Amino acid sequence: MKNIILYILFLTATAGFTQELNLPVWTQYLADNDFVISPTYAGIGDNFRVRANGLTQWVGIKNAPDNQALYADFRIANRSGVGLSLYNDKNGHTRQKGVKFSFAHHLILDYTQKMFLSFGISYNINSFRIAIEDWESIDGTPIVDPAVTGDRSKSNHNFDIGVLWRYNNIYASLNMNNLLKKDIDLFDGSEPSDLLNFQLYSGIVLSSKTNRDVEYEPSVFYQMFWSDKRSATDINFKVRSFNRDGDYLWFGGSYRFLNDQFFKPLNIGPMAGVMKNKFYFAYSYQITMNDLSGYNSGTHSITIGIDLLQGISNCACTRGTSWRKYKNNGNNSN
Repeated sequence: MKNIILYILFLTATAGFTQELNLPVWTQYLADNDFVISPTYAGIGDNFRVRANGLTQWVGIKNAPDNQALYADFRIANRSGVGLSLYNDKNGHTRQKGVKFSFAHHLILDYTQKMFLSFGISYNINSFRIAIEDWESIDGTPIVDPAVTGDRSKSNHNFDIGVLWRYNNIYASLNMNNLLKKDIDLFDGSEPSDLLNFQLYSGIVLSSKTNRDVEYEPSVFYQMFWSDKRSATDINFKVRSFNRDGDYLWFGGSYRFLNDQFFKPLNIGPMAGVMKNKFYFAYSYQITMNDLSGYNSGTHSITIGIDLLQGISNCACTRGTSWRKYKNNGNNSN
């Protein structure tokens, strides 16, 4: 039992290092919100899109990670878009809050073949704090250390950049997050200063041959941290079913694993969502498959949202990848 507790504490501390300046990516991006992954998606679509996400990790374990985020992006011209991300994260005795300001520009490489290229950049402001007021011993009594005083906090500024390539209904984005090293002058210990990480997200949207209102979307998400070369991959699959008004239901699943342990998943679970009259709701459940599985009931994620101010762009480069959206915008599907 003692070893399990130490293992949990180690994982929590490690997660605190890896997610600082970078909100942890679970399945939020699969809730029809690619903007979570990359600034390059800002302005793609015919709406002012707003999504709010709440995620609780390892339910049942005290002080497990918990975060909330708000995402909004919209088109500001035929070929450009802007976005805003706000997030609040709690992980053990660490707290972080942040905001991202994003800009994307979209280009047409080949109009006939529907080939587009997008570039995006985000400016990030992050506040990281150690909640010394919450320190307590095993029996729950507060720990008072006269050597630890004041607000153990630090603010950091950073940048993300990305590029997105789309060809018909195929997409692939490559992103570099946290380009600048973090200032750690106020901290002691082995805290890493290099938080650079790479993310690759790719997939394809396929139209059903038997039902024109159904589409399938397999995708893959890869993330690698530059400092120690840790990496993990998500393999995802979604199915959408539209009605004649453009509303839809979808369901799917995700399988996450470390890249040197394909047959030992970290998490696996189902997800589902609905869009009705421009209002959106999605739920995702991830089962923990490592040694923590016996001590928690999994990770739960809820996304709610709304699409506002619908207006079709004059440029095909800002239209979505969905087959049904192409049809609704007067394009012919191949």
